[in-house]
Amino acid sequence: MTKNYKFLVLTTALLAVLVVGLGAYTRLSDAGLGCPDWPGCYGFLTVPDKAHEIAAVEENFPGMEVDQGKALKEMVHRYFAGTLGLLILAIALYAWRYGKQVRMPVRLPTVLVLLVIFQAMLGMWTVTMNLQPLVVMGHLLGGFSIASLLWLLYLRNHSRPVPGGDPGAKSLQGWSMAALSMVIVQIALGGWLAANYAAAHCVGFPLCEGSEAFSLAEVFHLPMEHANYEYGVLSYESRMSIHLLHRFGALMTLLIVGAAMWRVYKAAYSRTIKNAALAVGAALAAQLTLGVALIYLQIPLLMALAHNLMALLLLLTLVRLCYLQKRKC
Repeated sequence: MTKNYKFLVLTTALLAVLVVGLGAYTRLSDAGLGCPDWPGCYGFLTVPDKAHEIAAVEENFPGMEVDQGKALKEMVHRYFAGTLGLLILAIALYAWRYGKQVRMPVRLPTVLVLLVIFQAMLGMWTVTMNLQPLVVMGHLLGGFSIASLLWLLYLRNHSRPVPGGDPGAKSLQGWSMAALSMVIVQIALGGWLAANYAAAHCVGFPLCEGSEAFSLAEVFHLPMEHANYEYGVLSYESRMSIHLLHRFGALMTLLIVGAAMWRVYKAAYSRTIKNAALAVGAALAAQLTLGVALIYLQIPLLMALAHNLMALLLLLTLVRLCYLQKRKC
């Protein structure tokens, strides 16, 4: 029974990564409003394509035309997200029923159930509030949080402590947590950039053309007064400032995470922890490479998707390292 539970948790964690990827693909291909209602699509459980369904759309959604491609992307994301929610509920039900008997985490599955409910609400508000940037960013962070907590749940049911512990790694837990915090902040900045369609609003490297107009106040301006936020509503200068801050964040991430991983690798004697630190460094290098390539290649869709997924991978590798440092010491 425990092996089946571990397999369920791992499968659900992998599905969470897929759902994050599908959500990023939906957002990057401008399909976030492919279906203007929730949870269905123009009042249907599937994308309307038959004559009578199109007629119903014209009657119930006057002035709107079904974009089959965008609607399909949105609904596929919802189908997979719904399946993820059901699997998380199954994990929680199993933990509530057998957790105390086999000494498995109970509170973490409970948190995941609450989080996935809130994530579903954010998904609904993303559509009903017409891609309000704060909601879109929250939805992105919610997806990353669910994937990270599922990965942590798997680690808690799978990893074993190193005999004797690792004092060198234990002494640097603070460094690893600082690196994890910096990556979370950088992911949030990336989410804010994406939610405001600011990816293309920075010409040049490493600074933007016109970077002297950078304004920190404009970065955190919340546009609340618009009826529709698709394609962004902020000024060019505001979006340039958002993009430039994300680049500054990338530099800080390189310095903080790089220094932390170097110290952890040198101090740890456990090969498991050394390899975990190397995995973080590799994910960081790949993410920075993708970020620079995105600028020079003018943001191709698949590369932007890879940038999103690599951010998640970097986060997951740091979650594992922090857990191993605590668990194996």
